[in-house]
Amino acid sequence: MDSVRLDKWLWAARFFKTRGLAKKAIEGGKVHYNGARAKTSKTVEVGAIIRVPQGWDILEVEVIALSDQRRGAPEARALYRETEESVARREREAEARRLTNQAMQHPLKRPDKKQRREIQRFQRNQE
Repeated sequence: MDSVRLDKWLWAARFFKTRGLAKKAIEGGKVHYNGARAKTSKTVEVGAIIRVPQGWDILEVEVIALSDQRRGAPEARALYRETEESVARREREAEARRLTNQAMQHPLKRPDKKQRREIQRFQRNQE
């Protein structure tokens, strides 16, 4: 395989469910190719660094192989390798999210009618 478009490669590597979603992310400036915004038709090269959003995280991957066909997940994982910095950053951010969620106190029960009215009154006064 000589050349593959960026949107096709992202779809084949299973970062996006459809090519349309990959195209939308690229055009929206969420995907970076070698540190710069890229166009959908950008030709992917082996060794390139691509930054791709995945949920809460941004993955930074190095292209190992090219493919324009979508196959199973194990074969898709063989197309790229996540950088060590990306893995460390992702784990750090996941730990921070976990600690933030732990610190938040969730109510033991739902607010009753009187408490709901007080909450609504408070919100109206804030506007």
